[in-house]
Amino acid sequence: MIRQALYIGRRYASIGSSNLLVSFISRLSVIGLSLSVAILITVFSVMNGFDRELRERILALVPHVTITTARNEALMSPGQWQDTQRLIEGDPRVIGTAPLLQLQGMLLANGNSRGILLNGIDPAAEREVSILDDFIEAGSMDALQEDAFTMLIGAGIAEDLRVAVGDELTLVSSYLNVTPMGEFPRQRRFTVAGIFNVGSQIDSNLAVVHMADAQLLYRTGERIHGLRIQLTDLFDSTIVIRSLQNRINDNYVYSNWTRDYGNIYDNIQLSKSMVGLLLFLLIAVAVFNIVVSLFMIVKDKEGDIAILRTMGTSLGSIRNIFLVQGLIISIIGTLVGLFLGILASLYVSDFVAWLETVLEIQFLSADIYPINYLPSQLLLSDMIGVAVVAILLSLLATLYPAWSAARVDPAQSLRYE
Repeated sequence: MIRQALYIGRRYASIGSSNLLVSFISRLSVIGLSLSVAILITVFSVMNGFDRELRERILALVPHVTITTARNEALMSPGQWQDTQRLIEGDPRVIGTAPLLQLQGMLLANGNSRGILLNGIDPAAEREVSILDDFIEAGSMDALQEDAFTMLIGAGIAEDLRVAVGDELTLVSSYLNVTPMGEFPRQRRFTVAGIFNVGSQIDSNLAVVHMADAQLLYRTGERIHGLRIQLTDLFDSTIVIRSLQNRINDNYVYSNWTRDYGNIYDNIQLSKSMVGLLLFLLIAVAVFNIVVSLFMIVKDKEGDIAILRTMGTSLGSIRNIFLVQGLIISIIGTLVGLFLGILASLYVSDFVAWLETVLEIQFLSADIYPINYLPSQLLLSDMIGVAVVAILLSLLATLYPAWSAARVDPAQSLRYE
């Protein structure tokens, strides 16, 4: 009986119905399920891509924890920040630390100007807390030498100022020189030593110079604003801050990556959940189409069901026939959807980039969004989850049509054959 149900169910699924409307609706239900699965996988992949890029690109450049002096207090002296650094590096959750001098200024070149955030760094220590070196597309961080007055700038700044590696630009600081002629902002010529391209807002507002050059221009001596800390797990930042506050007695200000990017990360997670829920409704609609198509098939096959019943086929076997047919429809629809979803996820970034080039527009501007391109990351767990949910919902949807098929009255059906 089981073999009979499998055989007839496969035949019904493969051959379809002599009724063109029934065949059309059956195929439409498969197409609907396939598209729903494909869209869901593609959207999940894009959300995963944003999550990955935020972690690996932006948050890898932003310090996980920052310790600075209070606004109205003096900068950290060399002895002060070095003692603090030794205490911090004793924590096993800390990968590395680096001194930071963070200032504001304006860059001038070729008649153009750009307001920037200027970071004074120690190039050797910088590699312990940041992967900025990985995103330098021209020049090198090694060119940042003391008293060389060289600078790394973002690709957005380089484009706005129309400069390249080796060109000179003027840095105008926010501090003033008092002279007999009046007050003038401090200025210094710098040479572009490298251009980095992270693909985010950082490219348009960050410039990096050697710590000693920044200290000389802004006349801070050997003092710094604070320390940047990189952790093994960025989500431990709050716990690490509490631990450091208990161990370090100085009146420092502690902040972590969530201050600037916490809301963005939370919004990505929330969007993934909400969009996933909404798109699962697409699968529910496609499953409803399967229910409708199976009901129509049951109505169309009432004569066959009646003949099978008169031949002694059990009610359970009749139900199994349509359960098998529903299972085949759901498996075919899900597999086709998986194939289309995988294909779309792998090429959606290239397609959007091509579309931006053809239409000469940018869908994601770095001035508004954290990254200026559409990322995608296909995860096996998402594919398995979507496939399992699609097949299970489809199977549940076939139960009532299969039960309805088993209740067909043979005498009533054969009377009109």
